[in-house]
Amino acid sequence: MAVIDLHSHSQKSDGLLSPNELLQHAFEAGVEMLSITDHDTLLAYQEIERSGDSLPLLIPGVEFSTEWNRTGIHVLGLNIDLGCAAMEHAVSVQANARLARAEQIATGLERIGVPDALAGARAFAGQSAIGRPHFAHYLVQCGFVKDLGQAFRKYLGAGKIGDVKQHWSSMEQIISWIRDAGGTAVVAHPGKYGMTRTRRAALIEEFKQLGGGAIEVISGLQDPALTASLAACATAAGLLASCGSDFHRPGQPWARLDMPLQLPSECKPVWDAW
Repeated sequence: MAVIDLHSHSQKSDGLLSPNELLQHAFEAGVEMLSITDHDTLLAYQEIERSGDSLPLLIPGVEFSTEWNRTGIHVLGLNIDLGCAAMEHAVSVQANARLARAEQIATGLERIGVPDALAGARAFAGQSAIGRPHFAHYLVQCGFVKDLGQAFRKYLGAGKIGDVKQHWSSMEQIISWIRDAGGTAVVAHPGKYGMTRTRRAALIEEFKQLGGGAIEVISGLQDPALTASLAACATAAGLLASCGSDFHRPGQPWARLDMPLQLPSECKPVWDAW
């Protein structure tokens, strides 16, 4: 069975491995098709060094943050033209939004006593796009929490002081950018937004009406019942299906690069459209 993983992250956003290390790790894990979908940035693709045909087929991708009905969601752009003007503009706009969001998160954390929150998060981000995981690492370093999970539960998760959404571009705009770049827009991990089935179906329907092309039917290790439900949603909406581990670092058994990500038989794989 071919291992196809269309959702992974390098250290250019919130992953641990460099882009080349990620590609090598995917090769060693037996991945045949991979997409590096860093958050709101394409910097990984500027570093990748290919050496022969033995490495996985690399599908250019990105993961954009947006908001739908006051809920933060993510949209993957897969098989995009990395050099097109629309995509260059998209990542520039999102980068500015990410910085403004980081500044607002830092202001909120400093208000409750976290010192130098923006500088601390930047130190963990380095040259990468700054995000909530970098603030989480800083909160652990400062002793405000014992681990990253607690950082999100107390300060950075949904409804907490670090949950800032309003800077992102609209879902309609993001889908438009992806389509202009020749790519397929995919709702990332739709089972992870805490929505009822009815609300999730409404999201998927609006996503389709705006030009979205697929949903991520499998995201890492998940309940088979959820997979079946998302497969039914994709089929009912006439959307293609994608799959990915959402890999960030080795040692996370729920998001390994060698996971069996077998789509249900009724699904039409997104890669068939390429």
